[in-house]
Amino acid sequence: MASILRLAILLVLVFYVWHRLARRTSLKGAVKIAVTVGLLITIAPMAWVMATGPNGAPKTTGAFAWPAFIGWSLFALTFAGLLITDLVWLIVWSARKIGRKVAGKSTPADPSRRQAIARITGGLVGAAVVGEVGYGLTRALGDAEIVDVPVVLKRLPPALDGFTIAQLTDIHVGGTIGRAFIEELVERTNAIGADIIVLTGDFVDGSVDEPRDAFAPFALLKAPHGVYFVTGNHEYYSGAAEWVAHIASLGIRVLRNERVAIERAGSVFDLAGIDDHGGRKFYPDHGPDLVRTMAGRDPQRAVVMLAHQPRQVHQVAKHDVDLQLSGHTHGGQVWPWHYLVSIQQGGLLAGRYQIGATQLYVSRGAGYWGPPVRVGAPPEITRVILRSSGET
Repeated sequence: MASILRLAILLVLVFYVWHRLARRTSLKGAVKIAVTVGLLITIAPMAWVMATGPNGAPKTTGAFAWPAFIGWSLFALTFAGLLITDLVWLIVWSARKIGRKVAGKSTPADPSRRQAIARITGGLVGAAVVGEVGYGLTRALGDAEIVDVPVVLKRLPPALDGFTIAQLTDIHVGGTIGRAFIEELVERTNAIGADIIVLTGDFVDGSVDEPRDAFAPFALLKAPHGVYFVTGNHEYYSGAAEWVAHIASLGIRVLRNERVAIERAGSVFDLAGIDDHGGRKFYPDHGPDLVRTMAGRDPQRAVVMLAHQPRQVHQVAKHDVDLQLSGHTHGGQVWPWHYLVSIQQGGLLAGRYQIGATQLYVSRGAGYWGPPVRVGAPPEITRVILRSSGET
């Protein structure tokens, strides 16, 4: 039933795009056939995934994932672009019609003018989408930028000034992200020489048995004070209980609503981690539990919290946490989806924020989800540099 519903919705969207590009433009002959065939080729791989995947879920890996996800990105952006131009045209048309009515004028419809507008806007949208996806491929598959984020913590002891945290997030192993991508990412992260490495969720798409080999290089992450992981929503889509056990078996410490002391030169701060926002929907004993996480904390110690979704900061801030590190958003990944992601996270899209006394940093992440495309949100490896205010 889910597959039929998904395909029915897809059929409606495809018909709109075809009607907009081939029918309203009055294309004929070979040109109309070429547009129709091109549209079908673009969407066919993802339609097949939707029809044959478990419960209709758009899930695919291997070589077939490339045409499926790239085709989907071309189609989705074309649909969005055409819809936006049509809405703008409708607003302008409505305003002109009202203006003529108020002025008492009557102007007959001009089909040739509408056809010309449809062809021009359709051509512009098509060219822009091809350019955006082409550029986005180079950004998503290129080297992630190392972003330095100095953060002053009032309760950080002077002896810990300059303590560095390398943050990786939102890798999404599976689909088009395989072992070679992870090996290079691990090598670059280790080269930073951070004191600790934190992994803030959404590292997998698929059960443990599916991307096990591609995920394996994460076991090579090394830092003097350890490597730590918290769950993201995609771990729960992929069987979080099994992934938590597997990740722990690789020597990575999974923080599930708990706190550990990080000590250097006799000085200490607390590193805490909570489950993803929606964990309880999948397992009754999962989900964020800040009361448990912060129980017995020393109020004189600085606390750095790992929480996958930025919106979790509103609850975290109630517990006197100094800094929250998050991911989840990919910085929007592809314009114009930035706006939807920002709304979903309450405006917390990427970069620095201040919520009460709690500082928040949202990393754009080093991977991508679905289409291997990034526009306006380049991938990043985050290097957080903790600074003492000298007030402790």
